[in-house]
Amino acid sequence: MATVGFNPTKIKTPTFQSHKPVSSSSSKHTKLPFNLSQFSTNSPPPRPLQHTISVSESSVSAPLEPGGTVEEDEDDDPTAELCYLDPEADPESISEWEMDFCSRPILDIRGKKIWELVVCDSSLSLQFTKYFPNNVINSITLKDAIVSISDKLGVPLPDKIRFFRSQMQTIITKACKELGIKPIPSKRCLSLLLWLEERYETVYIRHPGFQKGAKPLLALDNPFPMELPENLFGDKWAFVQLPFSVVQQEASSLETKYVFGANIDLDLLGIEIDAETLIPGLAVASSRAKPLAAWMNGLEVCSIEADVARASLILSVGISTRYVYATYKKTPVTTNEAEAWEAAKKACGGLHFLAIQNDLDSDDCVGFWLLLDLPPPPV
Repeated sequence: MATVGFNPTKIKTPTFQSHKPVSSSSSKHTKLPFNLSQFSTNSPPPRPLQHTISVSESSVSAPLEPGGTVEEDEDDDPTAELCYLDPEADPESISEWEMDFCSRPILDIRGKKIWELVVCDSSLSLQFTKYFPNNVINSITLKDAIVSISDKLGVPLPDKIRFFRSQMQTIITKACKELGIKPIPSKRCLSLLLWLEERYETVYIRHPGFQKGAKPLLALDNPFPMELPENLFGDKWAFVQLPFSVVQQEASSLETKYVFGANIDLDLLGIEIDAETLIPGLAVASSRAKPLAAWMNGLEVCSIEADVARASLILSVGISTRYVYATYKKTPVTTNEAEAWEAAKKACGGLHFLAIQNDLDSDDCVGFWLLLDLPPPPV
């Protein structure tokens, strides 16, 4: 059984159906063998995240309940803000940030929703939070905040900033471009997404201005899947699985073994899985495997979902782009396989992978993406 959560030591706190059909006639695979009997649909869900964070002083006040007082230590103050850089980190090496700039279910002294900027890097060596009133939300405010993070922590401006809310794309993109930073719309902000979930439980609901039952102002998009672009077609595909130990080896060798792919810091995210646990994945074979992997490499691949109702596989990339990646003939057997694959993914805390190969019987991959299917944050 897998559990997904932060490593507390790091916290401060079948066939393609389209105009180019391809065959999946064989499920045999020497390196990535699919075995239906290994999938279980009775696994319990992963446990909730647990960790604490340390914070500093807040700049936005919130209303207290009548007669209420705040008698908490500074490090446990939910109204406080955070400005942290790991003293052992090399500031020059922190070249990519993850960012969320959005309202929170918290009212300020005017009875208006507080906005918050949350920034980190994938290793959580850099952590920053700051509250803002709702009447200063624009690209200028954000640009100034980005510069202040760099100045306060003594780190250079990042080369790239990833963000996952489509509604904030205009503001974030403008602020980034004025600073010479490349904005990347992507749900591969895994450290940020898990941190927001944790902040909801440990910070926001304890804030004196917290509004219970308030829904996110900027909900994440989940659009109807589109037809797959021609350059992303493969020839064959198969549901497959690898022992967790092998997945770790494949992911850790990305920089030296593969030209294309993406890794996840499993230790940081607290992935706890037995070495022999089988991790589900999707193997795609193509006679043009390298060009295919190159195109996939620029898409910010987020997750793959087996849509049993539509007998199809859905590929999620970027912020809100979803493609019908493959379809299969709906039969009791294929339905069971798809359901078992999804159940195995859930049992692994959402962990799965995509492998692109020249042939399904090959021992080598041209590209390897480690993926984590996370629910949207509660804010």
